[in-house]
Amino acid sequence: MSTRADVAAAHRVVVKVGSSSLTTVEDGLDETRLRALVDVLGALRAAGREVVLVSSGAIAAGLAPLALTGKPRDLATAQAAASVGQLRLVQTYADAFAGHGVTVGQVLLTADDLTRRGHYRNARQTIERLLALGVLPIVNENDTVATEEIRFGDNDRLAALVAHVAVADALVLLSDVDGVYDGDPRVGPAERIDTVRAVEDLSAVVLGSASRNGVGTGGMATKVEAALIAAQAGVPVVVTSAAQAGPALAGEPVGTLFAVSGRRPSARQFWLRYASRPRGRVLLDAGAVTAVWERGASLLAAGITGVTGDFLADDPVELVGPDGVVVARGLAGYDARELPDLLGRKTADLDPEHRREVVHRDEMVLVRPRAGA
Repeated sequence: MSTRADVAAAHRVVVKVGSSSLTTVEDGLDETRLRALVDVLGALRAAGREVVLVSSGAIAAGLAPLALTGKPRDLATAQAAASVGQLRLVQTYADAFAGHGVTVGQVLLTADDLTRRGHYRNARQTIERLLALGVLPIVNENDTVATEEIRFGDNDRLAALVAHVAVADALVLLSDVDGVYDGDPRVGPAERIDTVRAVEDLSAVVLGSASRNGVGTGGMATKVEAALIAAQAGVPVVVTSAAQAGPALAGEPVGTLFAVSGRRPSARQFWLRYASRPRGRVLLDAGAVTAVWERGASLLAAGITGVTGDFLADDPVELVGPDGVVVARGLAGYDARELPDLLGRKTADLDPEHRREVVHRDEMVLVRPRAGA
């Protein structure tokens, strides 16, 4: 079980900061707050630790230069604001980090860059090379081109994915709230939760979303979801305020620690579970569910009752039981158009070219745990 000491000892850390911690609707980018964060991260670099910064704020930083008085409601204006704001945001970071002798690099991603396996690998290689060259990567969603269909929706989830892509030792999610509370501290008594060891620890917690009048897109619910993704993938997480960034990274008892609750999966397993976008569904009979879920077996044609979607071989698909519950995700061994003729047939009855697995167990990740796991 991970502790705050593990966060303090983390050699490679991903830090995510939200728009609400860097910008305001009225004045746009707050350079004082940005430079305060850079001072913390610059000290981290001086101590020999590696940092990947996931920073929101591009759209909000573009409001004032464009004389916009509120967060854009239409996609085109939001993308225009991001185009102007991203340049200003990264240049401000570059100038601030230069004072610490740190060179920064910009990495802009859309969800499509991480839901496609080849793009996922490329993102990993780029971040790894930047770090090897001594560069501090600054990651943001590419708001200038992202549409509703390919958006992460918030940078909290992006940060959790980047933590795995970067093979980080810890993740710190910063906002304007100093931790996860068991209630809303703005409306009544509430106690900060010090440590979350399992999702059950949050069963009585009511989580809020971002204010519609603010500059952010996330909320505590998105931070908790992201923290759970990272913790279940072997990365300890601290959720706290930007003002507490230094103490959090030093392992002090601030914010809420999400302790590691699972082993770090392979890049492919993580991608399948959290980053892939299924292109279709393969429907399983009860026997196939048992074989896949409890015995960890590959999926064969004999256990399939139906197929939906128009996927190709090597596309990610969901494996669904008779009750409609998704059991696993995996990479299809066949095109969708090939499968109808194979359904329910034993392997020995198929022609040689169709005797391979529909989804091999090495290309599959269980969405629900095996019995006894």
